[in-house]
Amino acid sequence: FDFFLYKLKKLLHLKKLCSIIIKVKESQSQNKTFYIILKGDKNMRISDIIEDFIKNMLEEDKQAIIQRNDLAEQFNCVPSQINYVISTRFTPIQGYYVESQRGGGGYIKIKKVNLTKSDYLMHIITSIGNTISAKEVEIFVNNFLDYGVIDDRIAKLLKGATNDKVLSSAKNLKDELRAKIFKSMLINLV
Repeated sequence: FDFFLYKLKKLLHLKKLCSIIIKVKESQSQNKTFYIILKGDKNMRISDIIEDFIKNMLEEDKQAIIQRNDLAEQFNCVPSQINYVISTRFTPIQGYYVESQRGGGGYIKIKKVNLTKSDYLMHIITSIGNTISAKEVEIFVNNFLDYGVIDDRIAKLLKGATNDKVLSSAKNLKDELRAKIFKSMLINLV
């Protein structure tokens, strides 16, 4: 079976379809394992791999119900790594609803929230405070691109109007001014 995986991985690499095949245990109680084929860089961080794994689960079932300790064991990482991925990559701002049930039979349920483009942008506008950094704008814009909310041209305009070079003369008010500009531009996209 390992020879089969080696051949499959080699074929997929040649066709540039994937660069990672990982072996994941289905659960602690069952000894079944399965393999996940991921697209991307073979030097992906474990956070990226866990994120892709959860997103694959969401594509299949529209929601992912995971147990943090089980998932951590499957990926041979600490449970706090799972917390990090969920808290940074599955946020309401990114279009996800996360529900956590603590205790012995606890779980984490992640759902993709389907919003219209206008609803999504309005949600983002209202969630932005009085200040925003250039890095935060970049994250928002990249998410907008990923979800098809904007195209490349609009992304360049948003990033260009809010970058640090443009706002360099407003030293102490840079992040406040950036938030006002970014919100104003987003309102015009609604």
